[in-house]
Amino acid sequence: MTPDDEDFWFLPLGGTGEIGMNMNLYGHDGQWLMVDCGVTFEKNTDVDGEEIRVQRPHVQMADPQFITDRRKSLVGLIITHAHEDHIGAVPYLWQQLRCPIYTTKFTAEILRRKLVEVGLADKVPVIIVEKGSQIEIGKFDVEWVALTHSIPDPYALIIGTPVGKVFHTADWKLDSSPVVGEQFDKARYQAMGDEEIDVLVCDSTNANVAGHSETEASLYKGLKSHIENAKGWVVVACFGSNIARLHTIGKIAQETNRHLGLLGRSLINMVSAARATGLWEYGNTLVDSQHLAYLPADSVLLVATGSQGEPRTALNRLSLNAFRDLQLEPGDTVIFSSKMIPGNELAIEALIERLKAMKLDVITADNSALSIHASGHPAAEELALMYEWVKPKCALPVHGEWQHLQANSQIAKSAGVPQQLLGKNGDLFFISPVKGLRRNAVKTGRLGLIQKKLTKIKM
Repeated sequence: MTPDDEDFWFLPLGGTGEIGMNMNLYGHDGQWLMVDCGVTFEKNTDVDGEEIRVQRPHVQMADPQFITDRRKSLVGLIITHAHEDHIGAVPYLWQQLRCPIYTTKFTAEILRRKLVEVGLADKVPVIIVEKGSQIEIGKFDVEWVALTHSIPDPYALIIGTPVGKVFHTADWKLDSSPVVGEQFDKARYQAMGDEEIDVLVCDSTNANVAGHSETEASLYKGLKSHIENAKGWVVVACFGSNIARLHTIGKIAQETNRHLGLLGRSLINMVSAARATGLWEYGNTLVDSQHLAYLPADSVLLVATGSQGEPRTALNRLSLNAFRDLQLEPGDTVIFSSKMIPGNELAIEALIERLKAMKLDVITADNSALSIHASGHPAAEELALMYEWVKPKCALPVHGEWQHLQANSQIAKSAGVPQQLLGKNGDLFFISPVKGLRRNAVKTGRLGLIQKKLTKIKM
């Protein structure tokens, strides 16, 4: 199955019909270009909320067999941003892919650290690109377009060939006050309306959420209110990759005369990467967890990993009184500045119950009168705006389960997009010479990581 010079194809191997482990291929004139290479994590519950007892690898990724069989025609891999579901599989799969990697500065720093961990330091060709860069990768012309998301340095892509043009959004939202990084490039989106974009390949995660997502800056008031009124230790649980959220918490720490401390390896690594790339404004004054016992409880503001109830994280260990450097006491405060990811319900509920049994004040986005969490994905109004600005000939929803894809498709139709293509991993989408799709064109599957080795997963 090889595209000729009149063909322009899109082939998702992961991330379409599901949330996580994004892996996408574009094909034209005998060549393939990969966009993103991520992981997902085994869920604790099924779609009905029942506990899953079958033991499968915790870290999973899309099986790249289709493209590894065609490795010589793979001209490059683009990583749109540094979230695990877009970057996390690279260290494990690059030996099979062996192609140049293109990404931006902060994402390259995160990738460098991951490659060091698996002994691939200085062995993988990583090309750093700048906002607005337009680069020829094989027979594909690629332009990087600024947008906003819940991590620094996220970019959308305009991927062009002589026979068609695609706008690939990756993950995005329209955040007018992102706290860290650049604002979205509205003028560039609107200019695309005159450029005959054939297909808009678009994030669907929150397509069934009405309205407009909240800005990162809007969370300051709620978080500060809870923190300045708290007694004793305060622990904020949030996604460690959200440097903007960490900036807000760091600012509040200064204003409330609390020392900022990070609990969890991934948090420390993200802040270290932000510091290395000039994205961290709070110096080197973070409290080492080993020194917590020497500080008054009301003089410290902690950020911890584990908002999804993951078993090995700092917050989970705190809930079990198993954290070496700190034990929470009745009256201390835990703030969940995060959302509940589907599949983690049982683990999160059990975590919260343990914290409440310790007589802690537990604050979540659901029981807070003021906003303390903002999604990084577009709600319905933002999707409609994007379709109205870009005016694509066709909408191709990705990054979501089936109900999210359907909701995205309906929004596109209501916004005047003439055609919508709905499919899943393994379906071959035709962009040129005519638009359409062939279902189940390619066999897809998952690989799991067991003791640092990859194995095929039986689903």
